Amino acid sequence: MDPRVSFVTLAVADLAATRRFYVDGLGWEPDFEHEDEVLMFEVADKVVLSLWAEWGFEAEVGPVRRGSGIVPITLAHNLATRPEVDGVLAVARAAGSPEVSDAVEREWGGYTGYFADPDGFRWEVAHNPGPIGQRVLPD
Repeated sequence: MDPRVSFVTLAVADLAATRRFYVDGLGWEPDFEHEDEVLMFEVADKVVLSLWAEWGFEAEVGPVRRGSGIVPITLAHNLATRPEVDGVLAVARAAGSPEVSDAVEREWGGYTGYFADPDGFRWEVAHNPGPIGQRVLPD
């Protein structure tokens, strides 16, 4: 098996609210939608973010863990400059993110902040000046 990720699938409680956030708020264009069950976006070359209504996810995959705290996963959006990071966090705030943390300088040399989508999934918005950070930027 070669090391790659083709889909990132997240179970969401309210697909309509999730759609409003990503499509209406962030301005993303869906690549696929199926009624009230799934919403998909191509987020990179050969990588799709799939937002699946929780009921459909549970029917196919199994029960979702419930409880307090932050979902133990983050998604990251890397950018070439610090001002771009601040700009994306402002867009997330305007889109209605229930939680946005301002970006700060990190001890490893980066500049990052976070926002949450309607289901609490955290997006890291980052400027990573190191080689791995530069490698994931679009051409």
